[in-house]
Formats: sequence, C-alpha cells, structure tokens
Amino acid sequence: MHPRRSSSDRGQALSSFLVVVVVALLLVTGLVVDGGRKSAADRRAELTAAAAARAAVDATAAERQAGRRPDAAAAVAAANRVIADEPGMQGRATLAADGSVQVTTSTSIDTVFLSLIGIGTLQGHGSAQAQLFD
Repeated sequence: MHPRRSSSDRGQALSSFLVVVVVALLLVTGLVVDGGRKSAADRRAELTAAAAARAAVDATAAERQAGRRPDAAAAVAAANRVIADEPGMQGRATLAADGSVQVTTSTSIDTVFLSLIGIGTLQGHGSAQAQLFD
C-alpha cells in the first residue's frame, strides 16, 4: 500500500517545481538578452577595428600612390586615434613584420540578467588587419 500524500506535501512539491522553473526561465532570458548584448559588443568592437585599420591605410594613401614607402608610425597613430575616439573602447594598433597594421579592440558591457548569477560584465572583441606595404 502506498501512503497518501497530504495536500501540504503536494503544495510544497509544486512550490519547489515553480521555483526551479522560474530560475530556469530567468537563466534562459539572461542568455538571450545578455547574449544579444554581447553579440552587439562584439560587432561594435569589430567595426571599430575595421575603421581603425582603414584609417591607417587612408593616412598613407598619398605616399603609396606616389610610390614612396608609407610612414608606418603615422598609420599606427591614425588607427590608434580611431580607437581612442570610440567611447568605452580599448585596443591598439601595431605594425607587424609583414608590413600590415594589426588592430585589436575590446569593450565591456554590463549584464542585465546574468548579474543574478554573478556574471556582471561581458567582453566584446574585434580585430582587423590592413596591408601597408609588401
């Protein structure tokens, strides 16, 4: 014979189930909302890196068209100015041994829902490369 559950036992089981469901829904919502915000931060960092690499090439266009070796320091400085002008963006541009300007960027966003489980910020990253000379 099975012992019968009292109505308070069933109510307690239902309450526990609802707590688990609510927590799961909050986590899923957090992944969707904060995941979307992270994706937007990645996109913004990527666009900033591309704009910085483009600025490096643009800063040396006249020299390259005249057949002269471009001023790599001016190219790197132009790229770094683009990064510095973007609010909340960190990063740097460097000249690689192969004659390209390498740009890396990062930014952080505060989470909305994931902060409930201790994840307060997420990082967005971007990178780009532009060839200055061979």
